[in-house]
Amino acid sequence: MNISLALEEAASAYANKKAYTFLDTSATYGELNEAVTRFAAGLQSLGLQKGDHIALLLGNSPQFIVALYGALRAGLTSIPVNPVYTPDELRYILQKGDVKAVITMGSLIPVLENMHKDLPSISHYIVCESGDEQAKESLQASFFIYPKLKTFSELLSTTGNVLPSHIDEDDTAVILYTSGTTGKPKGAMLTHKNIYSNARDIADYLSITEQDRVITVLPMFHVFCLTVVLNAPIISGARMIILPAFSPKEVFKAAKEKKATIFAGVPTMYNFLFQFPEADPADFSSIRLCVSGGASMPVSLLEQFEQKFNVQISEGYGLSEASPVTTFNPLDRPRKAGSIGCSISNVENKIVNELGEEAGNGQIGELIVKGPNVMKGYYKMPEETAAAIRNGWLYTGDLAYRDNEGYFHIVDRKKDLIIVGGYNVYPREVEEVLYGHEKIIETAVLGAPDPDYGEAVLAFVVQRGDSLTEEDIRLYCSERLASYKVPKSIEFLQELPKNTTGKILRRSLKEQIVRKP
Repeated sequence: MNISLALEEAASAYANKKAYTFLDTSATYGELNEAVTRFAAGLQSLGLQKGDHIALLLGNSPQFIVALYGALRAGLTSIPVNPVYTPDELRYILQKGDVKAVITMGSLIPVLENMHKDLPSISHYIVCESGDEQAKESLQASFFIYPKLKTFSELLSTTGNVLPSHIDEDDTAVILYTSGTTGKPKGAMLTHKNIYSNARDIADYLSITEQDRVITVLPMFHVFCLTVVLNAPIISGARMIILPAFSPKEVFKAAKEKKATIFAGVPTMYNFLFQFPEADPADFSSIRLCVSGGASMPVSLLEQFEQKFNVQISEGYGLSEASPVTTFNPLDRPRKAGSIGCSISNVENKIVNELGEEAGNGQIGELIVKGPNVMKGYYKMPEETAAAIRNGWLYTGDLAYRDNEGYFHIVDRKKDLIIVGGYNVYPREVEEVLYGHEKIIETAVLGAPDPDYGEAVLAFVVQRGDSLTEEDIRLYCSERLASYKVPKSIEFLQELPKNTTGKILRRSLKEQIVRKP
């Protein structure tokens, strides 16, 4: 089984049921499946063959879904890319990913035109936006790209059947380039088996059914969205309420008007929703489940959000290399605040020490993962693959522990550990304390070089108002933390840098530390 066949099955079972709504448009499962088939045939008509790589530079839209599933049905490998990446970031992925075709928005054609000399392997550019015929005419000035240019609607109007192509479960379906927090991005190769199994297991674990209406506002190019609020709903025959971008106002509006039942977001999104002055708990009255991932959620935020909106947040854990989900807080027994929950069906998690030996309950070590969701490796990076996957286990680089009831708790990223005079300081522990202060909206804690202790704790803080001082915060922390864990210095910011998924960019904050004299 693969995701493309899962859509066919959903179309057979729920042909006249709405698959999605987007702005003022919608489509049934039958209509979505038909569009995917036509688009797949259109891709094949361009001469693209099984195994060819195609990049998706698109925002949240029905076109993204049609392009993704169309590529998979044609036997191609999709590479979803953040469309707001810089030219250098785009160039790197398109080159290293051996991309032969790009599906993109018209606004990016000039950017791609400027780098055409560096991308000789790309034979087709498919422009995708409303009024794309007019857009194509306006892009005739793109001298080098125009002869390779097609419109999304041209491919969508293709007649004829998809040429048969045997798709093996171990064929690469998607390549996801990691964010590159420790260097250049690496392309995680996810197979059809990886993608399908994780979506199936998440749909089962979260009890997603055809009755659910899922707010799809996480960026579609991100693996969290791909699996939890795109593939899993499609497997289940649920309806996706697609929003083009995150906005607290639009999320509350969509939840109320469409009677949404599931919302998934990263902690930053929950913070913005909680802080939104016009938030009305009644707008979320139809929501049966909130899902959080992408980063650890502060316990204080989780508890305040649940109390205000009378809904449970199930926090989970995942990474691109695992398609991505490995754990979730269960729905059939108590949810533990601050925990990432238990292993989902068919996936095994365990904690190991530096020697690779399994650690006992309560002992901190590295979290490793095994299951049908674990990637086949990094594209054209055998050494990095060998370092990440050992004896079938994926080494995540995250420090965690398992409690006596089988719940896992993330302590921090292994590389983010701060060592102050030989003592370990986990940034998340300090952040949890800071989030407990009523005047602190956001915070991030990092290690900074210190001549006396090797490293010192540095906190970046976004406060409500401007009355807090460094001394106020240090005093607050000293009452709740050991002295070596108290931030030695505090930087006040108007906002913390974030990527398009709302995840705090610790790398950008580290660069600020490096630049300091």
